[in-house]
Amino acid sequence: VIGNDLRTVSLLQLLLLVYGVCVPASAQICRLLGQPALPLLSAQKDINIGAIFSFHKSALLKIQPFTSKPKPTTCGSLRGFKYAQTLIFTIEEINNSTQLLPGVSLGYKIYDSCSSVSQTVLSGMSLMNGYEETLSDTSCSRPPAVHAIVGESNSSPTMALASVVGPFSLPVISHFATCACLSNRKRFPSFFRTIPSDYYQSRALAQLVKHFGWTWVGTVRSRGDYGNNGIAAFEETAKQEGICIEYSEAILSTDPKEQFLKTLEVIKKGTARVVLAFVAVGDFIPLLNVIAQHNITGIQWVGSESWITYRTFAETKEYSFLSGAVGFAIANAKLVGLREFLVNVHPDQEPKNELLKEFWETVFQCSFRSNRSGGCTGSEKLAELQNEYTDVSELRIVNKVYTAVYAIAHTLHNKSTETNYVSDFSSQVLEYMRDVRFTVKTGEEIFFDSSGDPAARYDLINWQLADDGSLQFKHVGFYDSSLSSKQCLQVIQEHMIWAGNSRQFPVSVCSESCPPGTRKAVQKGRPVCCYDCILCAEGEINNETGKIAHVYWSNEGKDKCVLKVVEFLSYTEIMGRVLCIFSFFGVLLTAIVSFLFYLHKETPIVRANNSELSFLLLFSLSLCFLCSLTFIGRPTEWSCMLRHTAFGITFVLCISCVLGKTIVVLMAFRATLPGSNVMKWFGPLQQRLSVVSLSLIQMIICVLWLTISPPIPYMNLSYYREKIILECNLGSALGFWAVLGYTGLLSTLCFILAFLARKLPDNFNEAKFITFSMLIFCAVWITFIPAYISSPGKFTVAVQIFAILASSFGLLFCIFAPKCYIILLKPEKNTKKQMMGKSSSKAL
Repeated sequence: VIGNDLRTVSLLQLLLLVYGVCVPASAQICRLLGQPALPLLSAQKDINIGAIFSFHKSALLKIQPFTSKPKPTTCGSLRGFKYAQTLIFTIEEINNSTQLLPGVSLGYKIYDSCSSVSQTVLSGMSLMNGYEETLSDTSCSRPPAVHAIVGESNSSPTMALASVVGPFSLPVISHFATCACLSNRKRFPSFFRTIPSDYYQSRALAQLVKHFGWTWVGTVRSRGDYGNNGIAAFEETAKQEGICIEYSEAILSTDPKEQFLKTLEVIKKGTARVVLAFVAVGDFIPLLNVIAQHNITGIQWVGSESWITYRTFAETKEYSFLSGAVGFAIANAKLVGLREFLVNVHPDQEPKNELLKEFWETVFQCSFRSNRSGGCTGSEKLAELQNEYTDVSELRIVNKVYTAVYAIAHTLHNKSTETNYVSDFSSQVLEYMRDVRFTVKTGEEIFFDSSGDPAARYDLINWQLADDGSLQFKHVGFYDSSLSSKQCLQVIQEHMIWAGNSRQFPVSVCSESCPPGTRKAVQKGRPVCCYDCILCAEGEINNETGKIAHVYWSNEGKDKCVLKVVEFLSYTEIMGRVLCIFSFFGVLLTAIVSFLFYLHKETPIVRANNSELSFLLLFSLSLCFLCSLTFIGRPTEWSCMLRHTAFGITFVLCISCVLGKTIVVLMAFRATLPGSNVMKWFGPLQQRLSVVSLSLIQMIICVLWLTISPPIPYMNLSYYREKIILECNLGSALGFWAVLGYTGLLSTLCFILAFLARKLPDNFNEAKFITFSMLIFCAVWITFIPAYISSPGKFTVAVQIFAILASSFGLLFCIFAPKCYIILLKPEKNTKKQMMGKSSSKAL
């Protein structure tokens, strides 16, 4: 017992009672009632390391009545002896080292768990407490019998072991327990392992299946922590990768044969040609035997690391249907001197050790109890054998035992520099184990993350037939979790052999790929990998997603993406050409009027009402006609900014001139009144300043608009599905409506003033014509707003150009057509007397 806390003692009393120890509540001495759990191999040294391996295949299950002394556990066939010898080899290598733990010898106590949870816990208790028949108060104050435990090989027994020794801060470092559940630091605070967690293996297997395009697979798992957690992690990743699982079967070595036959029927009836076997070796053997008996072939097996490099399977001819199997294995290693150590094992080294005799009898198929020809003589030589024990070509798991021992040794070495071994040492080993980092002779760097797991590195193994007919493990790739998601999985597919020793790549899908012009439609009640193929809708093709990029559309056959038609008002189409013709016609007409006015600039009708404003108005009208051209053509950043600002500024310049002419008419008739001198307040200088100031305000609005949020080219994908509308995004809608609103304000003001001056007496009252022009101007732009908002695509631009041209022509004709008529056809009226005469015509 470790520690003297009452709660600790009570907990151990309960555990010892369950496992065969009677602990009276009031007694100070505890006596073992059952058989003591003794190590099968041991060597007492300065510091001792515990180990628990599955030497035997399985324990013969018994129900303990707890009414009598429990009998010793009976185990099945021998295995796992190689792990124990590797541990001893490693310890002797460390003891012979002058750099690691100098002056300190490591010992060992190795137990057999018999692949049993209860036997594992009993062995773990013995490693903590020792195995004396009597325990007293002094037993609770001494350090544990060992400073760390290596083992166990299977996940479920390891979970039980880690749960028992965890509260006492005794490190447990496993070489083969891969269940992801063991990474839970709250449940297993003292657990470490030198083999990667199944979390990484499961993700790697899912990525491997995805890499080969197998979207329809079956799974077989061990009905235990190893298989259940491994397949659960695989299914989670497979779902993310778009892989569907047809069936998931669970097996256990102790299941009746009917259960294995049932699993076989599920595999036979399934349509998946790929089966992932996430099973322990012991659980897989009964199923393989059933498959071999029924001669089931043509299945592509994907294996977990527990059996994918198991040499016995590869050497069993009945299991030849496993050829082509693929899966991840722990990276291989070469341990110098290990084979020599393994073949030097002999029963004479420890004559009283029954394990060595059992091993010898198992290997050479003889017996020390028989004096006949089948008896063991002891002269047999292990070096002459070629079997799983003597084979050192596959040291994947053996290497993890090697690194586990070295992890403990380096931890003890790091701690030895600070603390005396005899003093309070064991409680601090766990703390140093968390920070240990070193490189072994094989070149592998060993360290543990916060969950006690090492870095995940796997070799991708493919089972291939050799020339002699045996199966060999071919290295065809790797998986390294420390690399990026695109580089972590590397596969050399051209070197691979598939099911049935075939070069033909296997296909495993629920539904074949849809032909051109059709798309996937998931079948109701079935996984997403099972679907029917129906005709593609408009804008869809049968690519991986069934969707199509925004800038593409489907062709007529709906099997290719073609670029969508980009629509904008261009110079090459009829509408653009017509608008260009009208624009140039307006410019030409304005130029003719300007030329005509210039020839008759000294006549009264031209000089009346400020000829400067007339020429400026004609110039601004030319700009209005020309600005409509900026709306035609492919929108660019410059054209988008130019078209709206040019429109706003030129029209305000035009309206400012008209407004100035209207004010001049009002002021001129006001000046005819006796004693009035208003014209001096609105002379030519003031007229020029008013035009400049009113135009400057519009310029400021445009500059702010372009600075804060200018118009930019925009691909409108929402209006039409089959084509793209290329237009100018206003950027700031407030800026656009501010420009338009200011123009409208000046137009309205001009219209009101002209309307008020329409009845003033004169043969040529220009206010009447200004009123008509402003009436047309306002009518055009009022109707423009709803037409602009409701027009689709390029017609929006056409509406705006039409409004510009219509209002410009309205101003040109209404204001200048009457003057041109007098100049060309009625020159007799182009006199000062005629211009100043009273008009007898009716007012508007």
